[in-house]
Amino acid sequence: MAEVKPDIVVDARGAYCPGPMMELIRAVKNAQVGQTVAVLSSDSGSLKDIPLWAQKAGHEYIGAYPRDGYNEIIVRKMR
Repeated sequence: MAEVKPDIVVDARGAYCPGPMMELIRAVKNAQVGQTVAVLSSDSGSLKDIPLWAQKAGHEYIGAYPRDGYNEIIVRKMR
């Protein structure tokens, strides 16, 4: 499956839990339904926390893509 090009990118590299997720939540609130939001996170906890949050909040977790020293985690706003 091809990687999704996010509509919005939040750079939270260097921030620790729950920083990256809080940044993502803020960006998702401001996004339009259907838009994708990526958070760049160097905190490994984000890989576990963000998919759980997306499921609980009713958004689509698209995936986490390893980059050079961080992960790009993408969520689609569903409501």
